[in-house]
Amino acid sequence: MDIENISGAATVALTSTLVFVLIAKSWQVINRVVGPGPSFPDSIMREAAQRFRDEFDRLSRVQSIYLSAGLVFLVLFAAAYILNAERLFAGYPVWQLHILLAALSAGAVLVAYRLVTTVLARQQVRLKRDANIAIGHQLQRMANNIGRVYHDVETSSGVIDHLVIGQGGAYAINVISRRGRRKGQVELINNDVIFTPGGISESIVNIAASTASLEREFRRLLDHRVRVRSVIAIPGWNIETQNSNEHLLVNERNLPMLGGWKDPADYLLDDDVDALHGLLTSRCKLGTNSK
Repeated sequence: MDIENISGAATVALTSTLVFVLIAKSWQVINRVVGPGPSFPDSIMREAAQRFRDEFDRLSRVQSIYLSAGLVFLVLFAAAYILNAERLFAGYPVWQLHILLAALSAGAVLVAYRLVTTVLARQQVRLKRDANIAIGHQLQRMANNIGRVYHDVETSSGVIDHLVIGQGGAYAINVISRRGRRKGQVELINNDVIFTPGGISESIVNIAASTASLEREFRRLLDHRVRVRSVIAIPGWNIETQNSNEHLLVNERNLPMLGGWKDPADYLLDDDVDALHGLLTSRCKLGTNSK
């Protein structure tokens, strides 16, 4: 194969592709900056898995850019090669063309790596999104019996996936997403959720920290302690045992059992419930980014 023609075609295709990517990314930035926000910012609340929905959309756009860029490169490379692009490097030493091709190949490998990592990240976010939507929809069906449901509640120690506030108390529901296996089971041992078979574990230290942070904030607001019960939801897995008084382990099928996990000492007065609803409503509006 003619190395001069290959080098010329690759240079033309890569330059044009970089221009295409720059224009596409610039358009996304401009659209994000000047694009309109929610039409009714004072009335729209965050939906279940809102942050994962947004991240999935962002990764989908990035993936589309990379895939489109790859197609543009291939089309332009083929066109430039057929049109004899060797004139761009006519007379250049062969060793310089080899260096150029090596640099272009390294760039192609980097782009391919970014595409693969984007695709894998998108799949992981999709799993988290679907798991949170499954739990969120179950909570909405239960709302009449347990209280009002809020999603993506920000605290100083992290984000709580779902929060239920009612006269029966406060429940923080955090979702752990992992692809389920047939007859796969989970159990909570100390501060780790153990998945079997496989023995893979996932720490819940951050979940406990965000729940404790919310309790402190509620205490400052109401001037008395409010217990926030921690519920850990793992869709697609069977719950083996319940051996913790601090956390309730559930899946999407037995989630309603949290309604029976009560203690009269944790009940809230109507004034307390109203105050908490006011705080969380202002915080969980779609256009609100700060705590």
